[in-house]
Amino acid sequence: MVKPRPPNILITGTPGTGKSTTAEAIAESSSLRYINVGDWVKQGSLHSGWDDEHDCFTIDEDKVCDALEDQLSKGGNIVDYHGCEFFPERWFDLIIVLQTDNSILYERLEKRGYSQAKITENVECEIMHVIVEEAFDSYKRELVQVLQSNTVQDMDSNVERTLQWLQHYASS
Repeated sequence: MVKPRPPNILITGTPGTGKSTTAEAIAESSSLRYINVGDWVKQGSLHSGWDDEHDCFTIDEDKVCDALEDQLSKGGNIVDYHGCEFFPERWFDLIIVLQTDNSILYERLEKRGYSQAKITENVECEIMHVIVEEAFDSYKRELVQVLQSNTVQDMDSNVERTLQWLQHYASS
């Protein structure tokens, strides 16, 4: 029997929910390669320019998918990005959506130096569960896990839970 490719995991959620910290910790404790899509966008010019209103690059989703196709087809990756709806479903074996209490999220974004408009937009996104809905609309529900990410203990638990999932995946 041919073993399937190693798994790919997507860690998504509103900015400030702990995606990068969680994904990096999972990558360090596993054999998964960490891919920060925001870094790929900047390094590979996978964007159509700077958006002054949102204070970020406007990513070119087609370029991003083209750039990631070979790596994700091989498997063994943990992908970190705040959006999820444009990634092909075939790429991922597990989608983790991190959520954070609004007051905690507000403080985290404020510490990052985000403008008031950007903080408000992201907190409203979290209140409306925009990323959770995107994930449920874009992927099979059984692939999507929504996890709280308010404290260091939450993050540790989320990392441990994902590592257990990886062990189960490898043994099945």
